[in-house]
Amino acid sequence: MPTEITKTYSGAEVVAKALKDQGVDVVFGIVGIPVVEVAEAIISEGIKFIGFRNEQSLSYAAGAYGFLSGRPGVCLVVSGPGVVHALAGLVNAQANCWPLLLIGGSSDTYQQGMGAFQELDQITLCKPYSKISTRPSSISQIPNVIDKAIKTSIYGRPGPVYIDLPANFIQGSITYESMNLPGRATDSPKSLADPRCVEEAVRLLLSAKKPLIIIGKGAAYSCAEKEINELIKKTRIPFLPTPMGKGVVSDSHPLCVSAARSKAIANADVIILLGARLNWILHFGAPPKFSKDVKFIQVDILPEEHNNNRCIHVALLGHLPLVVSQLLSCLPSSFNHPSTSDYIQSLRQKIDENVASTNEKFKDDTIPMSYHRAFWEIKKRLPQKDIVFVSEGANTMDIARSIFDVHEPRCRLDAGTLATMGVGLGFAIAAKVYYPSKRVVAIVGDSAFGFSAMEIETAVRAHLPMIIIIINNNGIYHGLDIESYNATSLNALPSTALLPDVRYDLIADATGGKGYFVRTPQELDDAMEEALKDNEKVTVINVMIQPGGRKKLEFAWMETTKPKL
Repeated sequence: MPTEITKTYSGAEVVAKALKDQGVDVVFGIVGIPVVEVAEAIISEGIKFIGFRNEQSLSYAAGAYGFLSGRPGVCLVVSGPGVVHALAGLVNAQANCWPLLLIGGSSDTYQQGMGAFQELDQITLCKPYSKISTRPSSISQIPNVIDKAIKTSIYGRPGPVYIDLPANFIQGSITYESMNLPGRATDSPKSLADPRCVEEAVRLLLSAKKPLIIIGKGAAYSCAEKEINELIKKTRIPFLPTPMGKGVVSDSHPLCVSAARSKAIANADVIILLGARLNWILHFGAPPKFSKDVKFIQVDILPEEHNNNRCIHVALLGHLPLVVSQLLSCLPSSFNHPSTSDYIQSLRQKIDENVASTNEKFKDDTIPMSYHRAFWEIKKRLPQKDIVFVSEGANTMDIARSIFDVHEPRCRLDAGTLATMGVGLGFAIAAKVYYPSKRVVAIVGDSAFGFSAMEIETAVRAHLPMIIIIINNNGIYHGLDIESYNATSLNALPSTALLPDVRYDLIADATGGKGYFVRTPQELDDAMEEALKDNEKVTVINVMIQPGGRKKLEFAWMETTKPKL
């Protein structure tokens, strides 16, 4: 009988043991040749395996899991087309700076260049979109390669990594003695900012008449909520969260100026960027959205991010919670921005005006419902705590951002830096896996839902109860009502039009969940009440709203000064 030392392990078993050794507790995947054995070995090791219906969705789930957990979300896919489809999540994780480990099967090494089954140079394919893209040199090296990949994914600015697993490595074997398990990769080393730069930042802050703090999703990822709350409490500086920075400080905080976003960024003379980048989401920090004279203090972990798009007057390089603690230590104990300043009063006045305007929109009794009326019926039913809010879609996500408050960090997920549609169901599944005791509510557009609709079956099969609310306007941005649709010839339909009144809710019924089809505020309120009573099922609420017709498409949130060509 073989001893532990002489016993052999397949490459698949080595992968599973290495992942277990790293503390991996869930893998998102789709099986097929040559990774079936890997998935079975993962399950045998006690790691949860969630089988998806599409590689795009599982790779999005892995990225979101990385954001929520601070460790790489792991996904497993087949060779060739499987890796190609999962590339979507790899790119999305890269754009959002989320840790992700993609493991892809590949053809046998001895068949390279022979036209093998699903043969593809996957290492080269993934290389531009990952921090490392590699293949172990032998079966015995698999644990070391996984260890290096995980460290690379979380060290410095987080990002995705790719490991290529040839079929003959998966099916080959080694002895226990040859298998070196390095143990769980240690967390990323953390650094402080240059003390001289901290002092310079404090001097600039003390001179500010209209300061503003912008909280990005980097602040959420780095778990900086304690330090940032202390900073705002001490300084009394108003703050603006980016979409996934919401909840680091509660949206209900009196210094939150989300409802006066445009005025706040246009008037600020000194802005502290905490884990936020001056990309399209913040209009590149450029006029006219921002003042041409504004001075930026930026805290970031990546040197190359500083002075990107706008001059950064003080660059604070380091781990965000530590750097904020440095600022707190250096600020005079007596410093706080006066709540009676004209700047603060003008922001409060604008907040009151915008909130009043939004509240009027909530009262719209038109049928079909408007976005605002539908969102009000949803909002008044949702709990304030222990909820994860997932949002995607064009108008659906854009309008919802200013309506639904978030009170806890890392509890809002949306299309993110890459503005990726189709992430909703994958994100919701990842959120429910990571937060089993929290309610997961995804509010998605009908077009966005279509990208990943069959993952409803994945959620039901994995026993992951959640509420999916589809805001259905029969189209992408705008759709047509059924009469207009039927009266229009096929070749004359707008490119944005989808089939009217599609019963997406029946997907839930067909897979063992519960679906609701609603047209009125009362029906939506009733459906929300029933859905929140049931914490055992996947619920889909299909909400019909105003289609919008043939309105001209406008994207005001992308406006910025355009260079002359």
